[in-house]
Amino acid sequence: MAMPLDETFPRSIAARVGIGGPVGSGKTALIEALIPVLQARGVDLAVVTNDLVTREDAERLRRSGLIDPLRVLAVEAGACPHTVIREDPTLNMAAGDDLELRFPGLELILFESGGDNLASTFSLDLVDWWIFVIDVAGGDDIPRKKGPGVLRCDLLVINKQDLAPHVGVNLVQMEADALKVRSNRPVVITDSRRSAGIDAVADRIVRAVLFR
Repeated sequence: MAMPLDETFPRSIAARVGIGGPVGSGKTALIEALIPVLQARGVDLAVVTNDLVTREDAERLRRSGLIDPLRVLAVEAGACPHTVIREDPTLNMAAGDDLELRFPGLELILFESGGDNLASTFSLDLVDWWIFVIDVAGGDDIPRKKGPGVLRCDLLVINKQDLAPHVGVNLVQMEADALKVRSNRPVVITDSRRSAGIDAVADRIVRAVLFR
């Protein structure tokens, strides 16, 4: 439950970054890879996860040893995942406010959406900037389908690059298609499990919302 807001309590104004994408695309793995990289750059951060009726992703992050477990909050959507990040993001907004009250000086909150489809997007009432994660195992035609998540996100991440030769995906063509449909807006290719491309994602976040 979110703590009641107390305007006399010293608060930071943390930047809020969304991370969305289909089930299994690697959103939690991306966050696990980003946490130590961002911490090494001196970023004071916390995480809000979203699941339907469990706290599975939050518990995974709390057990990881990568971050203080108190800095991870869980939102149970209880409906389609996009509902609480787009139509009515008040539960997530309250969770973010709670973290800011608990941790004065907090600079960045990562909001992980529950797994959704290519139409999933974030409300800009909730986040300042957002990432959409797809993976090569879903097929190299994903960018050509032009889902709103792929088109509208601030950064598109194509994850699991290591699987491309095993699933018959032409990664070069997939990246080219993604850049084309996004009118050359940013695309980063990653392998979150091996931290490939994670520095590039961290660079984008730090420049875009922390202005470093």
